[in-house]
Amino acid sequence: MNIIFSLKPWLQAIIAGFITGLSFHPLNIGFFSWFSFIPLFHIFLISNLKQNLINGYIFGLSFNLTAFYWIGSNSGADSLTVIGSLIAATSYLAIFWLIAGFLFSLLPSERRKESGSILFPFLIVSIEWLRSFGPLGFPWANLALSQSKYNFFIQYIDVTGSYGVSFIVISFNVIFYHIIQNNISLKNGLSFIIVIIFGISISGWGRIQHLSNSNKIVNVAIVQPNIDPNIKWQNKKRIISFMDSLHLEAVNLNPDLVVFPETALPSYLVKDNITRNMLQKTVNYHNVPLLTGTIHASFEMNKRYYFNSSMFIKPNEKFNLYSKIHLVPFAEYDLFPAFFHPLSKLNINIDRGNFKAGDNYTIFEFNDYLFSNLICYESSIPDVSRKFVEQGAEFLVIQANDGWLKGSYGPDQHFELARLRAIENRVPIIRSANTGISGVINPDGKIQNKIKIDQEKIIMERVNLSESGSFYTKFGDIFALFCFLITSIFTLYSCKERFL
Repeated sequence: MNIIFSLKPWLQAIIAGFITGLSFHPLNIGFFSWFSFIPLFHIFLISNLKQNLINGYIFGLSFNLTAFYWIGSNSGADSLTVIGSLIAATSYLAIFWLIAGFLFSLLPSERRKESGSILFPFLIVSIEWLRSFGPLGFPWANLALSQSKYNFFIQYIDVTGSYGVSFIVISFNVIFYHIIQNNISLKNGLSFIIVIIFGISISGWGRIQHLSNSNKIVNVAIVQPNIDPNIKWQNKKRIISFMDSLHLEAVNLNPDLVVFPETALPSYLVKDNITRNMLQKTVNYHNVPLLTGTIHASFEMNKRYYFNSSMFIKPNEKFNLYSKIHLVPFAEYDLFPAFFHPLSKLNINIDRGNFKAGDNYTIFEFNDYLFSNLICYESSIPDVSRKFVEQGAEFLVIQANDGWLKGSYGPDQHFELARLRAIENRVPIIRSANTGISGVINPDGKIQNKIKIDQEKIIMERVNLSESGSFYTKFGDIFALFCFLITSIFTLYSCKERFL
């Protein structure tokens, strides 16, 4: 590590960001992030304000480019749009690491090592939390995603939320740094870390054993049609006929519920009576409800708007709708429509810049079951899942269409986010994705079954419903708020010391 410390600070920042980014890839090397922040912490300790601003930003660019290179990888977009989207997104996300460098630099230099060692975990959690707000909020990048496969290790997020993982990971980095600097003996430092890992993991194992079942079981048929989203609207009749055949195949498995993915049919089902009645007929005959993704169009002030929606069709009843609340900026709506509308022509008959957000956290009900549905990107936002469960959902469905991200690590990361949501709220999650990855995740985060990407397949799963809800469900991001308050106190005290 001393070899790395001898390098130029900007090069250390690049290396640190790259290693951190690698921990987010589906290679099961999340432990890389336990030490990848060491160079960044070192830079922040020894550099002045200007240098920390620059190197914090460089770290952010390197990290986000490595972990989320797929942001611009839309299979229906031209190269210029792809590159432009990637540059814009990573440049924006890097700003938060610039802010981290700025706030850390406010610490008085004579006490920076001692105070910085305490502050650093609180600061990074605060930065992650702040990054989750607003139309450009991106909690996808939280460090918890890098640890999602360490199931026993992350069970405590039903109390702290995903931000608790970030706190532990950054704390490991600080301890490793002091071991390298001989401020802590190798024996004592490693012993402490091993005790923490072992203790948290044993505690996680115990928490899993004590999860209580409600003795309710729902049998769900999950459909993964594996349709290329670029051609769906160009072959409407063929796709609708194909989905009808999959629907019949699914109900013949005798489930309690059939789930289609996001925008499963190239049809505005609310107004397309012919297609909707076809689905309703199958639902009525087999007495099996269907949840399907659809586009819903409406006119307001002589302008056409769209809703990314889920339609719940029950036997012999009027359908129910849930419309996506958290839309993807620039992909579904335009923050600056006058001069930046990059994805307007990806789909025939769909102006992607004119989507509107829903405003109702809908609870669907059938046969004494209560559930809610998240649409695609919403599964990356912890608070959305939390609100659904808080309102009574016994299980969650995620409908997605990751076909736009074909060939990247995006779909793998997207699936892993569902594991975090399951543990946070102690609720089973059923995921149906157009091209994958579909499957069932239990309340302890274990994968019950999944369909690999780029597979056409239907699976029928027996899902045990637990008593959904947790401390996190009730109190939300109280841990992140606590970290923010500690960071704020440090910042105010530092400003007082430096400027008063």
